[in-house]
Amino acid sequence: MRRLLKRLIWPILAGIILAVGLLMFFPQLGSRSIFKAPSDGNQNVVPPSILAPTREAPVEEISRPAPKIRTAPPVSRQGGPVSYAEGVERAAPAVVNIYSSRIVESEQHPLMSDPFFRQFFGDDMPQRQRMLSSLGSGVIVSDSGYVLTNQHVISGADQIQVALRDGRETLATVIGTDVESDLAVLHIELDDIPVIALSDSEKTEVGDVVLAIGNPFGVGQTVTMGIVSATGRNHLGLNAYEDFIQTDAAINPGNSGGALVNPEGAMVGINTAIFSRSGGSQGIGFAIPANLARDILDQLVTQGRVIRGWLGVEARQMTQELATSFGLKALGGVAITRVVPNGPADKAGLKSGDVLLKINDRFLVDARAVMADIAEIPPGTQLPLRILRDGERQEIVLTVGERPKPRAENRTQD
Repeated sequence: MRRLLKRLIWPILAGIILAVGLLMFFPQLGSRSIFKAPSDGNQNVVPPSILAPTREAPVEEISRPAPKIRTAPPVSRQGGPVSYAEGVERAAPAVVNIYSSRIVESEQHPLMSDPFFRQFFGDDMPQRQRMLSSLGSGVIVSDSGYVLTNQHVISGADQIQVALRDGRETLATVIGTDVESDLAVLHIELDDIPVIALSDSEKTEVGDVVLAIGNPFGVGQTVTMGIVSATGRNHLGLNAYEDFIQTDAAINPGNSGGALVNPEGAMVGINTAIFSRSGGSQGIGFAIPANLARDILDQLVTQGRVIRGWLGVEARQMTQELATSFGLKALGGVAITRVVPNGPADKAGLKSGDVLLKINDRFLVDARAVMADIAEIPPGTQLPLRILRDGERQEIVLTVGERPKPRAENRTQD
C-alpha cells in the first residue's frame, strides 16, 4: 500500500503544480463572464445601479433641428420570401464600417515597470506613444448624415473613420453619446448617402425573421439570418436601461452598432451584445430596439444630451426576507438603501430604510422597471409617492429632477 501511495503522490503533485501555473499565466481560464459586447475594443461591462452618479457635467444648450427619419411600413407576415436579397439591397448600403483609434502612452520597456529600475529614473520615465484601434459598425439613418452606433464602439476615440459599402471613406464627428443606453450619434459630410428606414419596433414579434448586417472580425460587410427569439429582455447587467430584442442571427466582434433588419430591409434594432462563453456567436444576441434608438437620436441631435427623470435614490429589489422584516404581507415595493444628498428624494424627505410602495398610484415590484418608468417622467413633474416608514404608510409629493450625466469612461454608470 505504501509503495502504491509513493507511486501516486508525484503525479498528483505534478498535476496540481501544472494547474496553478496555467491559472497564473492564463487567468481568463477562470473567468465566468459570459456577456460580451461584440466589438474588439477593450470595454468593461459595469452592472448598473439605481443610483445615478453625482458628478454633473456642465450643460451646453444645443439648437439643432431633429433629423428627418424614414419610417418603414409594417412588415408583411403573409408569407416568407424565397430570397432576402431585395431587403438586403435596401438596407446594406446604409450600414457602414467604423474604425476608431486613440493614442495611448506606454513605457519604453517592460523592465521599466520594475521598482528596481524605477529608482534610477523617478518620474522621468521614458515614454512612447502607440495607436490603439477598434472596429465596429454603424447605420446611416438620416439624409443629413447622422450615423447611429454603439457608444462602446467609439468610446475614448481620438479619431473616427467611417467607410461606406460603395468605397467612400470620411472622418466623423461625435454629435453625442448616451452611456446608459450604449448609443452614440456621429455625423459625416458626404453627398448622396444611402439611408435606412426605421421600423416600429413595438410591432416586432417573436418568430419574425431578421437579418444582422455588420463587419464581423473585419472581414467585410456580412449578412446573417435568424429570428427574433424574445423581446423586452432586461436584467442582463449590460446597460442602465435595457429593453433588448434577442435574436439567434449570428452576431460577432465587429457587428456592434450594425443593423438588425426585417426581410424588407427596415431597421428593427442596433446590434449591441452577445451571450458567449468563447467570445464568438453562440446563437444569443441582443439589439437595441429601433424606437429607443430613434428617441435617443432625436435628443442627442436637438439637445446634445438625453434628458431623463431622476429621484436620486438607490433601491433594492424586495425579497421575502426584507418584506417580512418590514412587516409587509405581500411581496411588493422596493427598499431604499441610499438617498443622494441634495437630490430630489432628499429634498422631499425620503430616507434610507424607507420602502417605496407606489408611484403615481402604481404599485411597484421591480426595481429596474421603476428606474425605467422614472426616466420617462419629465424633470419638474410633481410626483405623488406612497412610502412605508417605521411600519406606517405615508404620502409624499416629490419634484422629479434631471438625471445627471454619468462619466463617459463608464459604459453604464457608477
